[in-house]
Amino acid sequence: MAMFQETKKSNISEDEVRLLWARVNMEFMDVDSIGATGGLLCVWDPDVFQISECYSNRRFIILSGTFFFNSFECTIVNIYAPNEVGLRGKLWDSIVKLKEEFPKPWCLGGDFNEIRNTGERKGCSRRDRGMREFNEFIGRCKVSDLPLLGRKFTYCNSSEGEKWSRIDRVLVDPKWLEVFHVKLLGLPRLLSDHSPLLPMEDERDWGPKPFRIENAWFLHKNFHSFGENSWKETAVVGWAGYILLKKLKTLKIGLKKWNV
Repeated sequence: MAMFQETKKSNISEDEVRLLWARVNMEFMDVDSIGATGGLLCVWDPDVFQISECYSNRRFIILSGTFFFNSFECTIVNIYAPNEVGLRGKLWDSIVKLKEEFPKPWCLGGDFNEIRNTGERKGCSRRDRGMREFNEFIGRCKVSDLPLLGRKFTYCNSSEGEKWSRIDRVLVDPKWLEVFHVKLLGLPRLLSDHSPLLPMEDERDWGPKPFRIENAWFLHKNFHSFGENSWKETAVVGWAGYILLKKLKTLKIGLKKWNV
């Protein structure tokens, strides 16, 4: 899937979209610009992602559907936020309300026209209100901001080259991170004053997942007896480290099936 912001195009034709798309199969949804301002475009392969619901306005496109290869149901949002702080605040409110109508795990990407902290901007004045409201919006959406690899900033005013900022980003629901080992790359600026962002899976093998425990489990009246029984009933022969590994693995399986 590819998402474009500020296309500055109205009435985009299929032929024009195909010039941007390398695959044979293609579906797309766009929002016309107003004159030379704004405009959004989403393009995807219907053999990879099947749309079930969609919604759009001048500032965003929402696509809710399923990835075929792993049956992951999700909602993808392409955003182009306004420059004015007040209008951005209204946009954040409207998106949060729509989250109730599109409950599948969200991924929001695009030009948010706002930074999260002063370290994300160089050569520009501070905007405390905008940063505060944007961080509150991320918290209300319950999404994580993917770390940017390859560069620190995503936008530069090409005419002067003095003002740099990170206003483009990808925000994902934690369930996305359970399904995809995703990393976010910032690509070189070529045709635009914005750096294209490329979310891609990190296929490196980091080894076995660690055993994690929730402190809240210890508050359950049956947890201690459950854990003790699991530990005693697991008969393993070998050196100490191997025995510990097998007992923890059995306990982990039991916890997944534990009927509290």
